[in-house]
Amino acid sequence: MDSDITYLGKIIRVDSSTVEVEVSEDIPSAAPIINGRLYKIGQIGTFVKIPIGNITTYGIVSSVSNTPGKPEDNQARQIFGSRYLSVQLVGEKIGDDDFEKGIGTYPTINDEVHLVVEKDLFDIYGEKNAGSIEIGKHSSSDNLSVYVDIHKLILRHCAILGSTGSGKSNTTVSILKSILTDYDGSRVILVDPHGEYSAAFPDSQVFKIGDKKNPLYIPFWLMNFDELAYFLVGASPKDDQKIDYRLLRELITKYKKENHKLKSGNVTPEFITADSPIPFSARKLWYEMNWWLNASFESTKKDEQKRKTKFETKKGDYEKLIGAEFTSHSTTANNLPPHVTQHKEYYSYEKKLLSRLRDSRFDFMFHSGDYKDEKSSKDLHDLLNDWIGSNSKLAILDLSGVPFEVLDITIGLITRFVYDSMFWGRNETYTGKNRPILLAYEEAHSYLNKNDNNSYSKSAVERVFKEGRKFGVGALVISQRPSEISETILAQIGTLIALRLTNTGDQSIVKSSAPDNLNSLIDLLPSLRIGEAVVVGESIKIPSRIRVKLNNPRPTSEDPKLVEAWSEKHVVSKGNYKSVVTKIREQKI
Repeated sequence: MDSDITYLGKIIRVDSSTVEVEVSEDIPSAAPIINGRLYKIGQIGTFVKIPIGNITTYGIVSSVSNTPGKPEDNQARQIFGSRYLSVQLVGEKIGDDDFEKGIGTYPTINDEVHLVVEKDLFDIYGEKNAGSIEIGKHSSSDNLSVYVDIHKLILRHCAILGSTGSGKSNTTVSILKSILTDYDGSRVILVDPHGEYSAAFPDSQVFKIGDKKNPLYIPFWLMNFDELAYFLVGASPKDDQKIDYRLLRELITKYKKENHKLKSGNVTPEFITADSPIPFSARKLWYEMNWWLNASFESTKKDEQKRKTKFETKKGDYEKLIGAEFTSHSTTANNLPPHVTQHKEYYSYEKKLLSRLRDSRFDFMFHSGDYKDEKSSKDLHDLLNDWIGSNSKLAILDLSGVPFEVLDITIGLITRFVYDSMFWGRNETYTGKNRPILLAYEEAHSYLNKNDNNSYSKSAVERVFKEGRKFGVGALVISQRPSEISETILAQIGTLIALRLTNTGDQSIVKSSAPDNLNSLIDLLPSLRIGEAVVVGESIKIPSRIRVKLNNPRPTSEDPKLVEAWSEKHVVSKGNYKSVVTKIREQKI
């Protein structure tokens, strides 16, 4: 076989994962033409094959040198004119069986090594089947489509990583389009913090704050008590021993139990806790706190316990945030009874809650349309139908209008709600394990940061990565800074799609997180072209360098057209920036 045109040379060293090849001096050219196609010998990242009887072992070229790989073994013997390839072994093919990752039979010294030609690549990657999607073309062949196992891609979780401008958004669109096109029963929720993706998916269901057709509503009462306490009054679980924190829990539980007759079905009051997602009015909660802070009572404890007062001069209006009015009292003048109240503990909470309720940026939570409170016409089953039960397979949650200080809790709430629906509906025919879902998180590093120990979104997403597979929930994280993402999340990623990464810290994270320990491919990350990616992991047959096609329409994340913009002369007006300042003040686009 050393006379074959594909012949490269022979193995001179073998260890547990790599072999070293001495390239034959008899090869007439460093770039032979085989079947009309030019192949370059020793190209980093290219494949070679090692035939051993009916077993063909495949490897990837990781380095090329003019000396053997371990010069200390031969006293730095230098052989000029010879070439040496270090090859990382990746898998094997036995007879006519399909290619499999992993090595069962290792090659030995003097075994022949051959170039992998296009036909061999087709043997490795095979044809598209019912359980796969195309994610791009192989970098060494425009005719060779690369497929991934959709089950492992989704339920073993995946990540798309790349520096700004590397083609990350385009890769995301390409993969999601392949899923949506090939699978009629697929469903995806894309969390989009910057509102970039609606342009790329004109047929998707886009929910956006303030949108007249599909407004994004996330009712505040969907939160558990810890989230509510933090969001409404800035309290945390460490305040559990404080009287005001315990009173807040009791009040919220009381209001939720009063609303046990719901449109999704009645709930037994005894089962309702402060954590139950039951609608109630935050304005009523404020009014109750305000009433107890200002109420006047007879001097007896019984009157206060019965909420009995003779001194309320004017009832307030909780919807308009107007508190009740009471007669002023003195313990010494006019023989009036003392002003007795036991609830001064509400003072700080009442002020914080009032401030939150008056902040228009949180209207999407407090004034959540048909999901506002217990009197509203819709319930959570309607919200789930909108997000994951509609005819549209993709729902984009545009969070560009969400205030930054509540972005964390908003994403955590979305994640937990969808996860809970899949967990408790895991045996239903239309959801759970019988119809899995993919949750995609754009700009994941900004809210899944490993250094934020109090992140609600990180806690919720980590739960999906650790347990979601069992209940039909898969996750995709998209980020330009993998070194900032939670280590728990990175450890659970089954497939990595890494585009160009120039930061050494980010590269090392990808290298250590890659399921296949193929450092030679990961080392290519700084030199990848735009739209080119290295794919490693459980869902792909063999780690590969691929090219992703350019999609149209595209997300609105492309660079501004700087040359055109600066080449045009702009009209200067004193009225400029008025609308910009108004948007800054209103926090609305």
